[in-house]
Amino acid sequence: MPPVFRFAPSPNGLLHLGHAYSALLNFECAHEAGGRLLLRIEDIDMARCRPEYETAIYEDLAWLGIAWETPVRRQSEHLADYRAALEKLSALGLVYPAFESRAEIARLIAARELDGPWPHDPDGAPLYPGDAKSLSPDERSQLIASGAPYALRLDMQAACRRAARLSWNEHGEGPDGERGIVPVRPEAWGDVILARKETPTSYHLSVVVDDALQGVSEIVRGQDLFYATSVHRLLQVLLGLPEPAYRHHRLIRDEAGRKLSKSSRSTGLRALRAAGVTPARIRQLVGLG
Repeated sequence: MPPVFRFAPSPNGLLHLGHAYSALLNFECAHEAGGRLLLRIEDIDMARCRPEYETAIYEDLAWLGIAWETPVRRQSEHLADYRAALEKLSALGLVYPAFESRAEIARLIAARELDGPWPHDPDGAPLYPGDAKSLSPDERSQLIASGAPYALRLDMQAACRRAARLSWNEHGEGPDGERGIVPVRPEAWGDVILARKETPTSYHLSVVVDDALQGVSEIVRGQDLFYATSVHRLLQVLLGLPEPAYRHHRLIRDEAGRKLSKSSRSTGLRALRAAGVTPARIRQLVGLG
């Protein structure tokens, strides 16, 4: 079977040079390997995703000369797939509801930090500090029946006991030069959120389900997602999904060395295009010229 690559942006803003680099890299890797390139629209964040941004994604990628297979998978149209995966994890006893608000979590962390620094995940966010796992089934049922908002979290300790020791073979390079066999350390993320009351999925859950259902065999993405691969490998094993090949690439940064954001007009593809910058010049700007 030919290798399958994918580019999976979120339509919550306009694409920038960093997206251009990743999309072009996937397109060229697929072409060189005689493979296929899929485009996936990751639009589960209903509050921030907009149809006009999705349209802009198609226009900007076509302007760059990138071609992809159709139909395009839009996550918002496949919530049942993520719900089924969540139910499978729940049947294993690995999912529990947590009812604390963001403000309550912040207060819990502040209280914990009176005794010393509280641990943070690789992205810099504090680990979940609550005690929702200690609630009885009746207490959970009563809170859910009351209409209280909640997040469904992965019991990381129990999940890691089930999956034993894992690793992945890094074909690119991690932020600290990691290559080859990389040990999986999902515990660094704590009890990650897998879904919320109003949305039956999260980035971590939907990305592994999508890649498996679409037959993605080659994942080429930025180093900002390198450490998240530990969570993805864990979920793949728990759900019985195949392991794709991973290749993480360098990030395109601004003049101050910061990771690009969708709010940065100076590096936005739409603004550069309006200023007369050509696709060939975009390739040069991202180091592919």
